[in-house]
Amino acid sequence: MHVIDMADFADGGLIREKSFIEQVEALDMSVFSGDEVFIKGCAQMPIPTWAFMMLASRVAQVADMITFGEESAPFVVFERASTTAN
Repeated sequence: MHVIDMADFADGGLIREKSFIEQVEALDMSVFSGDEVFIKGCAQMPIPTWAFMMLASRVAQVADMITFGEESAPFVVFERASTTAN
């Protein structure tokens, strides 16, 4: 499982749109291909909804599952549908 910490995107203690977009666009999404990704929230600063949605939508293009929240109680926000028929 890969962990993305939203606090790593902070610029001066805040998520700022321009720098956040630049950092997300610079991420090598191939490392998340076919894997579970946990997007860790941050209690020390507010995380704008648009920032989480932007990051999750990019990761969802390659990951099989995305969870969000605290490590002790993550919840699933995206799970790729199985391509195999039962």
